[in-house]
Amino acid sequence: MASKGAYKVGKIRKDNEKAILVAAEKEFATRGFNGASMNRIAQGAGVARTNVHYYFKNKEDLYAAVLTDVIQLWGDSFDQISADDDPGEALEAYIRAKVAYSKTKPLASRIFASEMLHGAPVLGSYLKKDHRDWMGGKAEIMKSWVAQGKMDPVNPFYLIFMIWASTQHYADFEVQVKTVLGKSRLAATDFDEIADNITHIILKGCGIKTHSKLLKTEN
Repeated sequence: MASKGAYKVGKIRKDNEKAILVAAEKEFATRGFNGASMNRIAQGAGVARTNVHYYFKNKEDLYAAVLTDVIQLWGDSFDQISADDDPGEALEAYIRAKVAYSKTKPLASRIFASEMLHGAPVLGSYLKKDHRDWMGGKAEIMKSWVAQGKMDPVNPFYLIFMIWASTQHYADFEVQVKTVLGKSRLAATDFDEIADNITHIILKGCGIKTHSKLLKTEN
């Protein structure tokens, strides 16, 4: 059993790492990788710069940690699906989780988008292997849903791309969304409505006739 002292040290480390990652998200999202400053990240986290380097050896390491953190978060929400699942329930749950992350982790989404727009200099090898394998595994499950007659024969890769694009739009292009809707900020009810509509459109496109709140109202 760990001593109280070891537990306290572990908690301090965890809290410091979290504070640094939160500050880094803001810095990278605001200034990009090249313009980001480790000094500002340390100040934002409320720790000394030496502490930042204790947890993350350099700016590249910290940037990679921010990206890895959000990708793992997005993936975990869809990792437990299986061929036996109801695709409508599984897809709706994933869409709602991704919309929620656009509400709670918008800066990380923008950093990911910037990384892709710059040719994935940090995530390139991850995309070629781990991410490709993850997508392939989910695609096989979706193909099994199609084979079982649970959904229409849509291309599973394009479906996943569509879910990512449509859900992350509300983080990456928040300014456009708020301006067009005439809102200073998006409320929780707005995100609920966003999730309802994306679910409705995607499930309809997949030939799934129930589950979405909008579809239930319609039927």
